[in-house]
Amino acid sequence: MSDQSVVPIDQILPHKLPLVALMGRPIFPGIFTPIMIGNPADVKVVEEAVAGNGLIGLVMLLNETETPGIGDLYSVGTAAKIVKKINLPDGGVNIFISTLKRFAVRKSLHEQNPIVAAVEYLEDEEDDTSEVKALTRALISEMKQISENNPLFSEEMRLNMINIDHPGKIADFIASILNIDKAEQQKILEILNVRKRMEQVLVFIKKEQELLRIQKRIQKEINEKIEKSQRDYFLKEELKAIKTELGMVTDAKSSDYQKFKEKFDAFHFEGEVKEAVDQELEKFNIMEPNSPEYVVTRNYLDLIASLPWMESEPEHFDLSRAQEILEADHYGLKDVKERIVEYLAVRKLRNDTKGSIICLVGPPGVGKTSVGRSIARSLGKEFFRFSVGGMRDEAEIKGHRRTYIGALPGKIIQGLKIVKTRDPVFMIDEIDKMGASYQGDPASALLEVLDPEQNTSFRDHYLDLPFDISHIFFIVTANTLDTIPPPLIDRMEIIQLPGYIDTEKLEIAKRYLVPKSLEKNGLKKGQVKYTKDSLLHIANGYAREAGVRNFEKNLDKIHRKLAKQIIEKNEETKKKTQAEAGQEDSAAASLNAKLKFDLDKKAVEKHLGKPIFPEEDIKKADRPGMSVGLAWTSMGGDTLVIEAASVPGKEGFTLTGKMGDVMKESAAIAMTVARKLGTERYNIELDWFEKNHIHLHIPEGATPKDGPSAGITMATALLSLMRGKIISSSLVMTGELSLTGQVLPIGGLKEKTIAARRNKARHIIIPKQNVRDLDDIPDYVKKGIEFHPVERFDEVLALALPN
Repeated sequence: MSDQSVVPIDQILPHKLPLVALMGRPIFPGIFTPIMIGNPADVKVVEEAVAGNGLIGLVMLLNETETPGIGDLYSVGTAAKIVKKINLPDGGVNIFISTLKRFAVRKSLHEQNPIVAAVEYLEDEEDDTSEVKALTRALISEMKQISENNPLFSEEMRLNMINIDHPGKIADFIASILNIDKAEQQKILEILNVRKRMEQVLVFIKKEQELLRIQKRIQKEINEKIEKSQRDYFLKEELKAIKTELGMVTDAKSSDYQKFKEKFDAFHFEGEVKEAVDQELEKFNIMEPNSPEYVVTRNYLDLIASLPWMESEPEHFDLSRAQEILEADHYGLKDVKERIVEYLAVRKLRNDTKGSIICLVGPPGVGKTSVGRSIARSLGKEFFRFSVGGMRDEAEIKGHRRTYIGALPGKIIQGLKIVKTRDPVFMIDEIDKMGASYQGDPASALLEVLDPEQNTSFRDHYLDLPFDISHIFFIVTANTLDTIPPPLIDRMEIIQLPGYIDTEKLEIAKRYLVPKSLEKNGLKKGQVKYTKDSLLHIANGYAREAGVRNFEKNLDKIHRKLAKQIIEKNEETKKKTQAEAGQEDSAAASLNAKLKFDLDKKAVEKHLGKPIFPEEDIKKADRPGMSVGLAWTSMGGDTLVIEAASVPGKEGFTLTGKMGDVMKESAAIAMTVARKLGTERYNIELDWFEKNHIHLHIPEGATPKDGPSAGITMATALLSLMRGKIISSSLVMTGELSLTGQVLPIGGLKEKTIAARRNKARHIIIPKQNVRDLDDIPDYVKKGIEFHPVERFDEVLALALPN
């Protein structure tokens, strides 16, 4: 309420005042209000003022600090009379004050607490005009609107506002009760011109009204949402009651529960599975849909309901039809097809749907994945493929535990959920490229999956129930067996897929690759014709690797260029003709059908450029110190040139060509054998070794090489160097060399023979113990090649470096 004192203010206000710093907002003149004082220094100032004339100066802090000085205060404050003081238990005081008049600090008499200053009292600049009267009415009118809609404004505030008779005091009173920033209130306190002060307060009233309007709109929207949700709730409850009366399912949860129960009853679960499923189902039934576990449990039950728990139908497949499908889908691969047909025959004879585990091993592009698809088609089974190349987390195989957020079952259970049958064909690609990490070893996780003795009760971490996956026909693919753990290899039937020779690539291109590429690139069947020489030229000059993937890429490249030619001619024809749009399209279509291409060797080079592997790229040993060996890699067989050279200087032996440890040891053995034979048989002086540094190199130095099968090749190259003789032409060799001169057996003879044929070799030296492997090599691969089995290195020298 406003101060109603009749004593003239000028008579009671001294020009020297003790100052109390206000932490909160400034206090305007004409106000009666309580203030809490807690600072001991300020309490002392109050007590001294009460003992004296009871007058203090209230000034707002400019910078908040625990020990304010005169410099931390604003320069304008309000003089106040302490009406009453109440001591508080904590040592502070509560005072009731009546504020009297504005003042400005003119001089500091005591800068620190207790702060005392000389002050000058400020008078309002009267502006008794009609504009001020209008502003007064506007202030009172606007504040009435605010107070009516705001319960924080009491009736006493409204009466005080109406009863104040001075325009400046009305502005001060309104500024004190408005919710505005304290710095803005201080600015109003410092305005002495009454009209300007009223205008500034009116601006803040308008802002307050706008905030109230926004507040009311937000409150209305919230109320509408609450009312809608309440209405929806009551309607849903009514609908549920109606459905209950009609015997219908009342909600989505009940519907899911009923669906799951019907499915689980049809599965006729027993033992552990029945107990676990019933427990999960009952938990789901009493669970609130808003519960975080609701979705987790529902997804788990949905997985169980989606899996093929029922026994599969008896198998009905025709062995002769299976053979036809394998023959139609793949050219060659005779051994592979025979092994697969034998598997199917045993399966049919035993009438057993227990799955088998086959591992197809071979270089890229030889058709491992497509063989798997053909097996599924010949059996009439669903096919599911996933790759484990680069996989480092065992949870990808066996799933995550349900306690983890975002947990999923492993690939095996996911695949069964997709194919919806218990005995599909599963292809696990790139098994040789799995890795181990801190997340586990997926190769070890596959041990249970691929073990016929264990996979009858395979337990996925997510499902956590025993599931019989022994009926799945597993087909595993790999480029090499070297990186597969031996326990895993032991669980699989290994079938090797060799690389193709040029004649095989020719037939594959005619039957499969050319028609497929023509269709893929929008060309008609028979629109492009290749000569035999042109296809052989692609095989030998551009795609000399073991598989046919690059062969297909080169065909695609040619057909894309032909498609471009057709489109360009079509557009040229359209520009020449002035017919209607439909006639133009038909004319272009007929032109497309008429254009035919006959491609010979020259045309192939025009589209593909110069051959990557020119004919002169055939590896030959045409100088002393050179020999040609055969190697096996994950990409198939390959030829390997060994180069040896001697440099006058200090005795030594250098090896280059990124050899592995086994190959380095083999080179050391080759050097010892060659040196022994050179001195004993070929009369090479020991001085020659002491005065020459020998360097052995295998070209393509960036490619890692390892293995013992180049032993006889390296020893022959060294003896060729020592004797200064060139090795017999068209001769290649492979075999491990022992320190006593024995030639030991090697692996991958079929792939190495194919590589020798690609290199146009006519004679191959092989270990005698590998003669048994010749039966596994098709006659058309061996045709024109003479094999020379040897037991000792002496026999190698008789063939390679005859006297």
